[in-house]
Amino acid sequence: MNAALRSTEVRVGKWAVAMSGGVDSSVAAAMLSAEGHEVTGITMNLWPDWLPSSDDAFKACCGVSAIEDARAVARQLGIRHYVLNMREEFEHAVIGYFVDEYARGRTPNPCIACNQAIKFSLLLEKVTALGLDGVATGHYARVACDPVSGRYHLLRARDPQKDQSYVLFGLTQDQLANLRLPIGAYTKDAVRGLAREFHLPVAGKPDSQEICFVPRGSYTDVVARFRPEALRPGPILDTSGRQAGVHQGIARYTVGQRRGLGLASGEPMYVVAIDHERNAVIIGSEEELLFDELAASHMNWIAIPALHDERPVTARVRHAARDTSATVRPGPTPSEAIVRFAEPQRAAAPGQAVTLYDGEHVLGGGVIAQVRRLAALRA
Repeated sequence: MNAALRSTEVRVGKWAVAMSGGVDSSVAAAMLSAEGHEVTGITMNLWPDWLPSSDDAFKACCGVSAIEDARAVARQLGIRHYVLNMREEFEHAVIGYFVDEYARGRTPNPCIACNQAIKFSLLLEKVTALGLDGVATGHYARVACDPVSGRYHLLRARDPQKDQSYVLFGLTQDQLANLRLPIGAYTKDAVRGLAREFHLPVAGKPDSQEICFVPRGSYTDVVARFRPEALRPGPILDTSGRQAGVHQGIARYTVGQRRGLGLASGEPMYVVAIDHERNAVIIGSEEELLFDELAASHMNWIAIPALHDERPVTARVRHAARDTSATVRPGPTPSEAIVRFAEPQRAAAPGQAVTLYDGEHVLGGGVIAQVRRLAALRA
């Protein structure tokens, strides 16, 4: 990739900052304000009506206390702050996707759905319609532009422990052109230091670790509300087709899971597949989790306009996973790709994302549709 990329974070203008009430987005707003930009804080009210109105015990990034925290930061910075009611859109595009995927026996990533449908689509449309230059967020990643081609690139964050480029593979060129990621060049410790320097009231606030619409980690409660059929009991089958037990709903399981199967076995057994047509959970040995190739759908290319030939990449199949060497080649359609790994990998689940890198550049990414296991499943 071109090493002469220039940062897009240079022009002074009017920017909306998506303020979640956390440290990262608050520092992003403070940095832009300190640089002389006209900053407007926007907090999206995504908290569903059917969840408790008080989130004292569970401080979600879209809950009531988050709005109050964002408002307090805006007062400290002397910037305007607005709350946008986007509950209906969020429930349809993110929560609906989340429960539908579990009902299909797949493992969704709601943060990716929120980024694609809400933060960098709907919100961006709203703020640009108001005459603002675009949206800034507190994501740990970087945006740069190739001055020769004019193409925008998404790069990893400077802090590898906090890098969020994995969940941003769906960004388009138009979105990248109107996006600022002010903290992407900083470590988390440095960001907290900046929060103290700016005297932000959230400087000591802990990071959110939960899915924002899943109170206390009980995601099956959300599935039960919208897709109760995904929690119907059904057979647990081994890879030869023999019934080994009964599961309590396919939404409770994901590929690679070992705990919670309720089985007595002489050797460790893992979920190796979920068959939603038969409402069955398939179990097997750890060896039967290994795969060397996957097919991805809904591909989005960032660093290149399209994929025409096979090329080497590094790939990540989970947010916390290591990058691993692979090759990617075009799939049957332009929205599909085939990723083949240099060494066998373990436990990728359909529905998860695969993000492809060329060095620090995000080449593109998509949704895992199928994996090719080293050991064929016979169930």
